[in-house]
Amino acid sequence: MSRLNHPVIGQYIPADSFLHRLDPRAKLVFVFVFMMIVFLAKNAAGYSLLVGVALSGVLLSRIPLPMILRGIKPVLYLIILTALLHLGMTRGGDVWWELGPITVYEQGVVQATVISLRFLILVLMGTLLTLTTSPMELTDGLERLLCPLTRVGVPAQDLALMMSIALRFIPTLWEEMDKIMMAQRARGADFDSGHLLRRVKSYIPVLIPLFISAFRRAEELALAMEARGYRGGKGRTRIRELRWKKEDTILLVVLAVLSISLWWLRG
Repeated sequence: MSRLNHPVIGQYIPADSFLHRLDPRAKLVFVFVFMMIVFLAKNAAGYSLLVGVALSGVLLSRIPLPMILRGIKPVLYLIILTALLHLGMTRGGDVWWELGPITVYEQGVVQATVISLRFLILVLMGTLLTLTTSPMELTDGLERLLCPLTRVGVPAQDLALMMSIALRFIPTLWEEMDKIMMAQRARGADFDSGHLLRRVKSYIPVLIPLFISAFRRAEELALAMEARGYRGGKGRTRIRELRWKKEDTILLVVLAVLSISLWWLRG
């Protein structure tokens, strides 16, 4: 199965770009805070600033645009559904379009545009994070960020390992599902025709072996980790040490300026 058919979520694309060279801790902090300050935008100027930052990230990543767009595709239907709900249910302002019982108001168009744009920006930044940061770097970065919480009993190493395993197995399970679907099609299964309920039922012969395969892989991974003497992060050394650089400080300064600008533009 070619790489182009894999989902983007969980993939890492090696490259020599500004974003690839950043410390994973700086990227994690930037993305987490960015996902919160997105909701500070209340007007066109604020959203223009957010879109500009997101597009700058795309350019600095040096990743092909089709690869990034495929990261948005899995949630595209959700974005469209949410936009349609806001178009049909939000009232206020002038009537823009009317067809029978369906009336689209000006406020509905504004709400649908704002919500869709928020979704797109959030998904785009999350996609850039996984595409420019390897699973090992994400694990190390998250572990270092959560390390102070170990004093209050938070298992930082275990949480970081769980996240790394989850990201690692998304493409693997997707490939497994593709193989099962091809085997079912060879036996005469049809996943593309019929009404919605029939299509949902046609996926049951795919989901059952997929769950069995997922549990089998989880058991094999647990046995392999136990055989290699894994006992958590306590006392574990690292082959690569994270080093904070000047570029990482610049990234957080940009984040602070962006947050202040969005707060100021609210008025």
